[in-house]
Amino acid sequence: MSKMPIVSLAATMQKLAGQEKRVEVFWQHPQSIAFMARGREYRSEFHINPVDEVMFQVKGTMNLHWRTEDGKEEISVLPEGSMIYTPSGIPHSPRFPPDAYAVVMEMERAPGMVDRFQWYCPACDKLLHEESAVVGQYSADPVGQAYKAFFGSKAARTCDACGHEMPVPPGFG
Repeated sequence: MSKMPIVSLAATMQKLAGQEKRVEVFWQHPQSIAFMARGREYRSEFHINPVDEVMFQVKGTMNLHWRTEDGKEEISVLPEGSMIYTPSGIPHSPRFPPDAYAVVMEMERAPGMVDRFQWYCPACDKLLHEESAVVGQYSADPVGQAYKAFFGSKAARTCDACGHEMPVPPGFG
């Protein structure tokens, strides 16, 4: 019989508080992944997940930015204690402060499935840059790795359509 993990959300929030680390993986098994995320004050990309997600806002409020089929940006507000189901393929950007926490549950990705991370120009809303990754161990923080690649490249942060350069935000590091 498999071990059935019991997780203390309060203890996990306390562990993540004030650390540079933004994600604590509860488990990653062949059928599911569950982790707690601490807000990233610099989050601006839209994640296109190849699997469905369920997000539960444990503490604080999340502004879940997402894009409709025609590319329009919408915002769903998740107050503390609420949850949302996000189907695969919907570009979404969970934005909440570093003192807020969410639990995310997903299906494990099949071998070769690709996660995509897209940034849009804040001046003209054209696609600015896309990073992609095959996610293996979620504890490697694929979102953080995508940000390092994006903010580490002036060319990636400069819009081909209007020339606007997205600055590296304070607090990124």
